[in-house]
Amino acid sequence: LLKQKTNSSKDSLSTCQTHTKKKQPLKAGNSQEVPATNGKVKAKPSQEMDKASGKENPPLAKPEAKKVAMEKNLNGTKREGKGCKEKQNGSVVKGKETKQNGNVAKENGKKQSDNTVKEKEDIKHKRRKAEEPVEQPPKEAEIWFDDVDPKDIEAAIGPEAAKIARRNLGLETGQTQQSVEQVLVKEKAFEGLTRAVAMDCEMVGVGPKGEDSIVARVSLVNQFGKCIYDKYVKPTEEVTDYRTAVSGIRPQNIKAGEDFKTVQKEVANILAGRILVGHALRNDLKVLFLDHPQKMIRDTQRYKPFKQRVKSSRPSLKLLCEKLLNVRVQTSEHCSIQDAQAAMRLYTLEKKRWEAALKN
Repeated sequence: LLKQKTNSSKDSLSTCQTHTKKKQPLKAGNSQEVPATNGKVKAKPSQEMDKASGKENPPLAKPEAKKVAMEKNLNGTKREGKGCKEKQNGSVVKGKETKQNGNVAKENGKKQSDNTVKEKEDIKHKRRKAEEPVEQPPKEAEIWFDDVDPKDIEAAIGPEAAKIARRNLGLETGQTQQSVEQVLVKEKAFEGLTRAVAMDCEMVGVGPKGEDSIVARVSLVNQFGKCIYDKYVKPTEEVTDYRTAVSGIRPQNIKAGEDFKTVQKEVANILAGRILVGHALRNDLKVLFLDHPQKMIRDTQRYKPFKQRVKSSRPSLKLLCEKLLNVRVQTSEHCSIQDAQAAMRLYTLEKKRWEAALKN
C-alpha cells in the first residue's frame, strides 16, 4: 500500500505539471484536477489513494486516469497546432496590411510635402510682385525722338512707348497696323510735281541667258507718295527673260508700251532741277541712259544712318521698310510705283537731318 501511494502520487504530480505548462483547462468530471483561483492546478492524490486503499481497488483508477490525460494532452496539442497556424496566418495578413498602410502613408506624406512647397513658392511670388514698383506708362511728351526704330523703342522702353513713336511717325494708329498704302501715301495731298521726286524702274532680261537688262516700266511719285508718271516701255531688243516673278512684267504689258525715246525725254524733263530719290538709283539711270547731278541724288541704299540702323553695308529696300517703316513691301511681284513710294517715305522720314548733313 505504501508503495502504491508513492507511485500514484508521482504519477498525479507529473500529469498536473504537464497540464500547468500547457494551461489547458480540463473538465471536472473526466479528470482528477481542480483549477484554483490563482491559476495553479491542485491535485488530491493522497485522499483518493486513502479511499482506494480502504476499498481495495487501487489499480483500476490508474489506467483510466492515464488514458484520459493522454487524450486530453493530444487534444490540447491539436488545438494548439491550429491556434499556431491561425496566429501565423493572422500575423502574415497583419504584416501585409501594415506594409500597405505604410506605403500609402509615405505617398500621402510626399504629396502633402509637395503641396506645402508649392504653397510656399506661391506666397513668395505674390510677395515679390507686391514689392515690385508699378511702372507708369510713358507720356507722349516723353517720346520726342522720331529717328529711332519703333521696334528698338519697344525693346528698350515698352509697347506703349512704341505705339506713341509709331503714331508720331504716322506708321501705326492704335492697335491695328495701317495698310502699306496708308503708310507710304499721304491722303488728300498735292498730286502734282514737287521739288523732290522718287523714281523706280522694272527691268527684263535680254541676251543669250537673259543676264543683260533693259527698262520695261518707269514710275515716278512726288514728295507725298502720289504717282505722277507710270509707263511701260517697248523693248529695244528681243526679251529672253521677263523675270515676271520679280518684275511683274508680262509680254502683253510691254508690247502695248511707249517708245523708249519718248519715255526717256519725258523722264528727263521731270527730273530736271529736282531732287531725285530712289533705291540703288545707279541701275535705274543706267537703263534709261540718263545722268543726274550727284548733289541732287538721295539714294536710300547709300545713306549711312540707314546702314548703321539695319547693320548692313548694302541694305535692300524690303529690309529698310520692314525695320524703319514697319511695313512689308516686295512680298511677291515688285511694283515700281510702290517701290518709289517706299523710297520717298524713307527720305521724308530723315529729310531734315539728311539735308542738314549735306549742307554741312
